[in-house]
Amino acid sequence: MVRSTPGSMLVIGLLILGLLAAGVGVWFQWQQTRRCLAFYGTRAAEQISKSPFVELWQLKPLSGGRHTGRLEAIRVEDITEAKGLVHLRRGLVEDANFHWVGKGDTEHVPLPDAVWDLALVFSDTKQKPGVEQTVVVIDFVGNSQGANLTVAGRPGRVALGKMAEGLETWVESTAKWDGSD
Repeated sequence: MVRSTPGSMLVIGLLILGLLAAGVGVWFQWQQTRRCLAFYGTRAAEQISKSPFVELWQLKPLSGGRHTGRLEAIRVEDITEAKGLVHLRRGLVEDANFHWVGKGDTEHVPLPDAVWDLALVFSDTKQKPGVEQTVVVIDFVGNSQGANLTVAGRPGRVALGKMAEGLETWVESTAKWDGSD
């Protein structure tokens, strides 16, 4: 049995083309998420994207206008099955949804505790103390610099940019809070 040289070359050419396309796809995906990965950290970005349990916390500062980094959750809601959560997860790890401030990419001046409105909490298991969680804390314009996002336990914050209005609308439609308090 004689092999066809043109047929073999076609198969090899298609394999090379497929590998090239895969490489371009990986590079493109990395370009879309590289700043977010640096900001969140690899583990936190993975939890935001894949964790099986997600909660929404309404926050209240334990101090007035100071920056202590201490907040209290006054309401907690399980939003694991919420409509639009898949899109929110993806949006939280795409660079284009944030306003990056330049070379360092994040703002390092801490904001007072009172500006932080809510938190999205991503975890691998439901309500077990000591379980590793990623707590994404959000400010919907409680300060002069616009809406911000930070990750509890990590330095810096980033401006929400074009994502802010949509995220606030999603939270309002998802949360079952009555607006009191």
